[in-house]
Amino acid sequence: MGKPVILLVKEIYYPILTAVGLPANIMTIVILSRRNCGLSKCISIYMLTMAVADLLVIFINVMLYYIFSYHFPLSFLSQTPVCRTILYLATVNLDFSVWFTVSFTFDRFVAICCQKLKTKFCTKKASITVVTMMSVLVLLKNIPVLFAYERQQIINNIQWGCRTSLAFLSSSPGRAYVWFHSAWVLWLPFSLIVLFNSLTVRCILVANRVRTRLRTHRSEDHSDSETENRRKSIILLFTISVTFILLWLTYAVSFVTTKLSNSTYYRGDRTDPAYIATETGSFLKLLSCFQNPCIYAVTQRKFREELKNVAKYPWRLILRLVRKMRI
Repeated sequence: MGKPVILLVKEIYYPILTAVGLPANIMTIVILSRRNCGLSKCISIYMLTMAVADLLVIFINVMLYYIFSYHFPLSFLSQTPVCRTILYLATVNLDFSVWFTVSFTFDRFVAICCQKLKTKFCTKKASITVVTMMSVLVLLKNIPVLFAYERQQIINNIQWGCRTSLAFLSSSPGRAYVWFHSAWVLWLPFSLIVLFNSLTVRCILVANRVRTRLRTHRSEDHSDSETENRRKSIILLFTISVTFILLWLTYAVSFVTTKLSNSTYYRGDRTDPAYIATETGSFLKLLSCFQNPCIYAVTQRKFREELKNVAKYPWRLILRLVRKMRI
């Protein structure tokens, strides 16, 4: 009997995601580090940290865990201490990706709607502080993950593999942590993103009405640069936020329905609808780590220009070397 379709999809999907996700996020980090995209230092820091988090997800969650550990089950990566560390880092990386997106959303809300707070919060120093504190909090919050997995077997006195610890899951602290983690990485970020975006839209609509009335009274025909800048900012914000929610939604729904129904899909049935739904949610969730470079390329003109310059640089370097060799 052949492999279940979902396993064949995983074997094809994850290498493709790695092949396109790694260079895309590396290119994004290089471009944002050059600071030639016309973005403020504050926005650049949040966008840069999101790109770094997405790169870590692609590298550790997808490449190390879903590809190397899967295809090489008796490699160094499959030893229990290493495997447990990879699972911990995988959880941490997803938290980084989620909460840096929330931080970016909140920063844009403050910049657009809270003019008094903007001068203190929307600065390079404040953004670095927020990112640092969020990183430390995420690292500490996920320490229980290290105790949520146990060895699968012992070969030559070496512990191999990782499986979910039933003792941890059946304990009250373990069950509480699972639900806390789902709220932390799913429902709380979703709620905050929707809340901040709703308040931002309301603020922009009110501000645009006021400016439209003022311009009408003054009979101004020239373009309103401030309105145009707000339009570009809101397009970037909404595209990132909405895409993020849509890609994570399937995983969120499947997680809750699986827990509520006490499904045991993880015990080996690869054709169970709950397992397929959960894996599909993982596909889309991890795809979100490739979304931001695409969004930047579509919505930001200067980002596209920098992308072309960075892409042309190796060829320019080769041409210079060829010319020097001819001389």
